[in-house]
Amino acid sequence: QVQLVESGGGLVQAGGSLRLSCAASGRAFSSYAMAWFRQAPGKEREFVASMGWGVFYADSVKGRFTISRDDAKNMVYLKMNSLKPEDTAVYYCAATLGVRIGVADDYPYWGQGTQVTVSS
Repeated sequence: QVQLVESGGGLVQAGGSLRLSCAASGRAFSSYAMAWFRQAPGKEREFVASMGWGVFYADSVKGRFTISRDDAKNMVYLKMNSLKPEDTAVYYCAATLGVRIGVADDYPYWGQGTQVTVSS
């Protein structure tokens, strides 16, 4: 079992930056691939970035977002630069032992989400 709690969301102007944090509790945190997903109103949850057996990003955030993790602290981060209004969404941290890292259904553990709003 892994429990996840996100923080760091907020309101930011276009072009600004935010850093999201995800605190994990439970055993063997380093064994899990960790990911960030997001869900905008009226849209399906979409993959943003993951770090486990490699680092992967959605094309829409590549070059602007950076995922990182500190296994000693059981923390995962998402640094978001050059934010755009279309980045507005609830951002979720997720954990999996699976291999389909971009597939939300393969993640059994989720945080409650943190709202990111980017104004134009």
